Amino acid sequence: MKILFTFPGQGPQRPGMLQALPRGGNLLAEASDILGEDAGRLDNAEALRHTRAVQLCLLISGVAHARALIHQGLQPDMVSGLSIGAFPAAVVAGALAFADAVRLVALRGEWMEQAYPSGYGLTAIVGLTQTQLEPLLGECYLANLNAEQQIVIAGSEQAMRETAARALAKGAQKAQQLAVSVPSHCALLDEPARKLAHAFAAVRLSRPQCSYLSGSTGRVLWQPEAIADDLANNMARTVRWHEAMLAASEREVGLAIEMPPGAVLSGLTRQAFDHGEAISLEQSGDALALTLAERARARR
Repeated sequence: MKILFTFPGQGPQRPGMLQALPRGGNLLAEASDILGEDAGRLDNAEALRHTRAVQLCLLISGVAHARALIHQGLQPDMVSGLSIGAFPAAVVAGALAFADAVRLVALRGEWMEQAYPSGYGLTAIVGLTQTQLEPLLGECYLANLNAEQQIVIAGSEQAMRETAARALAKGAQKAQQLAVSVPSHCALLDEPARKLAHAFAAVRLSRPQCSYLSGSTGRVLWQPEAIADDLANNMARTVRWHEAMLAASEREVGLAIEMPPGAVLSGLTRQAFDHGEAISLEQSGDALALTLAERARARR
């Protein structure tokens, strides 16, 4: 059975998340040199109010934890990331250099926040299918199809409140605004996506050393040009995480390990898997991850 590393999007970030990274000193130093600022300060509470800092923290954290597992001999067969999580996934796969990822993610966060500095965001709706929710959207957009009955919408705060009220009236179990300050994964971010695609033109990507599974399309991408397009434009494309995890299951993934912070992806991945296990590294720890990986390898 194959092993998948997954990388979260915005939401589970928290103050202090960069302070105890495994083997993280060199990575933080490299990021600091690239950014011209102390990367170790990106995770304070004030900094995390801004999209740029949040996304850089998730990039650095994801790469640090994945590389620590690889250093212990746990090589992934496949990687996949949700939204900003696609960037550490591409770095770990060997498709994108860490230095280039830091520069591009800094631009990504800045441009996303500049496009919608306030009054917009994302709201999760639980308990309705896509077919049931679409007629209730109003001025909102489908942003994330995370599971059959867990869907995220994007739009203005007022429009999201109105859609959430309609969804709850139609039987939704829960509607919760997320800790994301921009309307990601919809046409509202077409312009910053175009700017990022232009920035990618100056970056050289490589063929990945393991399967790169797009969280936007649910397809495995091998061509550097296709991966660059996926990374640049995923901010304006609907996340199709459920489809991606179904694709991973079909490709004989028997163990999915979610990189810190958080455990949201593990729960979503379990809903798509018909075999195998999905764990959060933060909750399970390296020792259990390594043990489960050995078992997965033995079942090949």
